[in-house]
Amino acid sequence: MTATGALLTLPSLARAAADPWTKAEQIQRAAKPPVFPPRRFSIVESGAMEGDVDATSAAFARAIDDCAKAGGGRVVVPAGTWPTGAIRLRSRVELHLEKGALVVFSTDPARYPMVATRWEGVELMSYSPLVFADGERDVAITGQGVLDGQGAAWWSWSSGQRFGWKPGLPSQREARARLFKMAEDGVPVAQRVFGEGSYLRPMMVQFQNCTNVLVEGVTLKDSPCWTLHPVLCRNVIVSNITAIGHGPNTDGCNPESVDGMLIEGCTFDSGDDCIAIKSGRNADGRRLAVPSRNILIQDCVMKDGHGGVVIGSEISGGAHDIFARRCRMDSADLWYALRFKNNAMRGGVIESIFFRDIEVGQVSRAAVICDFNYEEGAKGGFKPVLRGVRIERMHSRAAGQVLDLQGLPGAPVSDILLRDCQFDDVTRPSVIAHTQGLSLENVRVNGQPVSAL
Repeated sequence: MTATGALLTLPSLARAAADPWTKAEQIQRAAKPPVFPPRRFSIVESGAMEGDVDATSAAFARAIDDCAKAGGGRVVVPAGTWPTGAIRLRSRVELHLEKGALVVFSTDPARYPMVATRWEGVELMSYSPLVFADGERDVAITGQGVLDGQGAAWWSWSSGQRFGWKPGLPSQREARARLFKMAEDGVPVAQRVFGEGSYLRPMMVQFQNCTNVLVEGVTLKDSPCWTLHPVLCRNVIVSNITAIGHGPNTDGCNPESVDGMLIEGCTFDSGDDCIAIKSGRNADGRRLAVPSRNILIQDCVMKDGHGGVVIGSEISGGAHDIFARRCRMDSADLWYALRFKNNAMRGGVIESIFFRDIEVGQVSRAAVICDFNYEEGAKGGFKPVLRGVRIERMHSRAAGQVLDLQGLPGAPVSDILLRDCQFDDVTRPSVIAHTQGLSLENVRVNGQPVSAL
């Protein structure tokens, strides 16, 4: 019996086994947007004033609180420029940005209170994300407006010289290393206290431990760090958004330990990965042991970035049943179309991954990469696993290289199938190391059929 009590017949089971994309259709059908009561709360009526960060910050908090206390509804941000500090969303609240609305987040760290959050796959106490919801149900950000994170003011904390860092300036290096060591040593999360003086940049929009989440229509611009970060959530829909940011680690959308997610019709133009699916880093990921699963990505556009659709590297909880279809990836500043990152410190099983109808105009490095040598590489005791990857009808106009598959001794990449794919203007041979079960069916490289790479 299924969860709904319907009996699966033998023919239906056979069809599901023969066509894994039936699971993608199930994910799409299961994605249900939250429904909100028809109440309206305006931030202006709650005291917001253009150009006044104190009044507007208080107005956001007041309008959201009033909306939640009334049983839910829509908090409206009208056209105008609205400076604010951190925004905390509540259950049954839809934050709606009307056309012409520009929400500009303060660059003063003091306006982002300490919260329990997750930073690069590790739990800690640190700055609130710019927009944050934790443990909520039925919550949304919608509309045609813009959220501007003013990330350039934070980017030098990354210690990247091209982002303004110079010796003697604040840097996240020490705190980042200390956080990762605390996690490996099993220090309780409540004692992992960062924030002021640590220089760990906040995420822009983070939904944590939430159910029924919708982000639709808005533009997210210049995040301090990861742009959109659903973590430990269920039933998430991200539809027709634009995520732009060319700073350090400004990934577009990073689902982490999410179960049930639809990403569709979105545009990503990123300083790091466009979409990166994650499930926790090293000991912390293994402690929580929550995989990312049942995710469908479709009809998206990827421009600049390190990878178009990426899984890893914070993937210690594993990932499975991930689907992407009808996406276009094209930029001289996009490194890879499809990217897997893992190593022997992360471990984690990545399996049942399906790509179909991926159109690649140009990528600078390779169409597909799996790198188990990422960061710590073989220096660890946890076997990384990648198996059961199906790539169908992928066409690349200019990829430089088709495949870069590098497992580790004793941890090979396995069971990779390319079917009905075409790769043009390939200038370098593929790299295949510690890989088992690579299959090519009707694959052409520079116009010629190939049976091996």
